[in-house]
Amino acid sequence: MEKTFGKLADGRQARLYTIENGRLRAKVTSYGASLVSLFVDGVDVCLGCDDVSGYECNGSYLGAVVGRNANRTGGAGFELNGERVTLPANEGKNNLHSGPDSWGWRLWEMTAHTENSVTLAIHSPHGDQGFPGNADVTVTYCIENDGLTITYRGVSDRDTVFNLTNHAYFNLFGQDKPERAMDQELMVPGELFCPDDAENIPTGELRHVEGTPFDFRTFKPIGRDIGMDYEPLILQGGYDHNFVNSGKVCAVLRNPETGLTMTVTTDCPGVQVYAGNFLDNTGKGGVYYGKRTGVALETQFYPNAVNHPEWPQPFVKAGEPWQSVTRYAFE
Repeated sequence: MEKTFGKLADGRQARLYTIENGRLRAKVTSYGASLVSLFVDGVDVCLGCDDVSGYECNGSYLGAVVGRNANRTGGAGFELNGERVTLPANEGKNNLHSGPDSWGWRLWEMTAHTENSVTLAIHSPHGDQGFPGNADVTVTYCIENDGLTITYRGVSDRDTVFNLTNHAYFNLFGQDKPERAMDQELMVPGELFCPDDAENIPTGELRHVEGTPFDFRTFKPIGRDIGMDYEPLILQGGYDHNFVNSGKVCAVLRNPETGLTMTVTTDCPGVQVYAGNFLDNTGKGGVYYGKRTGVALETQFYPNAVNHPEWPQPFVKAGEPWQSVTRYAFE
């Protein structure tokens, strides 16, 4: 199903696409290729807005697709093929989610739509956000077998960076129960995480989670240790850190009361666990999303990986097709 989703301030029309199969139903807008809603057995577990006007002032990237390079880039730049690539500094002297003209705040074009899937496309010209290469990117949302799969594809005519993610915030108690978000139980199998400095840039250390508040190797409420006197938590105001993925399953989120479980699998090397420490949005049905009312599980390369050659790299050669797949499975 397709319908209008309101007009942008400049008069352009946004669209809303509904896809469903069995017990799952998702809504995706052409604005930012954003995931607006995800209903599981009738409960909407994804934070979002009622129309496009709510997304135009969406500083929290609710449900947005972020690219070309998700997360933070220290010093707003990096070296590629011996040349300096300079990005706009939009978080102090650093770059966040590729800059102020985010893909999450642009209209994408729908190229395919079936009952259970929708594909949205964007063209990013050479020099867009500072990145080299004319890039064509698609994002496909597909519901099948009790799961939502997001497939990212891209190709560029020059060597460039492809590191896309989805910035959905989840609350398995329901988006209309923001006060319960930190009661969700999280399990992250990864044994290493990236401590950040005071500017939210990874220090370069990969620290073991054992004996720290970052040990999610067994289920625990997200909010249990979030206020502990531990420097990485203090510097970022809570969880907003990359975990090194140790396998296909990078995170499992659970509602301890209903047993509803969301398992996140990915081919990405990392997952950013962000507990919504700075959320400040009016959401669907007038629900206020304040501090820590949802958790984002952003599958991606490590933050600032472009400046750490010893880490997995998001660089892609000219003409080389790129693809990444993340799946959210419910049981």
